[in-house]
Amino acid sequence: MILQYGRTHERSPCDGRANTRFHPNEPVRGPRAISTVGRMTAITSTAYSRDLGDELRRLREKFTTLTGASFAEELGWDPSKVSNIENGKARASEIDLIQFMMKCGRDTEFFERFRDRYRYAFDPYVLLVPDNLRTLAMTEARAEKITTYDVLSVPGLIQTPEYARTLLASGNNTPEDIDKFLKWRMDRQAILKRVQHRPECVFYVHELALRLHVGDEQVMEEQYLRMLFRTHILRIVPMSAGPGPIRMSARMLFRSDKLVPVAYSETDMARVFAHDGAAIAQSREFFKRLDALALDEGQSRSLLAKYVSTLRKDSHEPQAELA
Repeated sequence: MILQYGRTHERSPCDGRANTRFHPNEPVRGPRAISTVGRMTAITSTAYSRDLGDELRRLREKFTTLTGASFAEELGWDPSKVSNIENGKARASEIDLIQFMMKCGRDTEFFERFRDRYRYAFDPYVLLVPDNLRTLAMTEARAEKITTYDVLSVPGLIQTPEYARTLLASGNNTPEDIDKFLKWRMDRQAILKRVQHRPECVFYVHELALRLHVGDEQVMEEQYLRMLFRTHILRIVPMSAGPGPIRMSARMLFRSDKLVPVAYSETDMARVFAHDGAAIAQSREFFKRLDALALDEGQSRSLLAKYVSTLRKDSHEPQAELA
């Protein structure tokens, strides 16, 4: 039996941890600023600081002909300062941002809009509007290990184009938004096709995602086969695992030897990036529990093969005639 696809609201990994408020511009700031990541290590950069730093780099390259070193010399800065700011490793002061923007020929209004976003760049919890896709894409591209869990849908990194399009069309997206989001989702999958530096990916998928009907039988069959034969580790959380995993929100954990880990979750209202030590520890413990509940790789692929076989059998059965 294949259930009809429906929408659900998910909880972020920082639910109940602290009060948050939406910023009137793009970001939604997290709780009070904290200079350390729990008991782990100091926050030297975040997913959002790296995204905004890269935005500054592109600004310099677009509106000047200067290299980073030449740009620093023009401003009277040490070259490492430009490098650290553009890589999101150091927080630029308001004066630094003014000087940077003016050198790029940007006006006061442009500076104020950027400053309103930049002020939250190094917060341990950063909430962004759903339309912000760059931060997630950059985080995935820099990760060495990606662990993800989804309950009601196949993870975006392993969705087929038709499955993704049908999923996007089930919401309130305009045709233009569907095309834009679909392109972003497919472009993100390029990290799984790398010959070198391909991240190690483990996808935990609840069996409900296999049962929910997104599109017709052909769409579902292609999606099952995509999950069955491509290079990644797939672990199915069976229905027999009970209600606990169903109640948990979809989430991701990004790890790299050179960067602070990032815990991520999203809803239709916001994207949440958490760098706080407690959030990272909670995510690691969550995936440890899933590891104990999920089927192993061989069992997961066998279950997927059964869904493919059942789908093909059902599609060849004669439909009952209505009186």
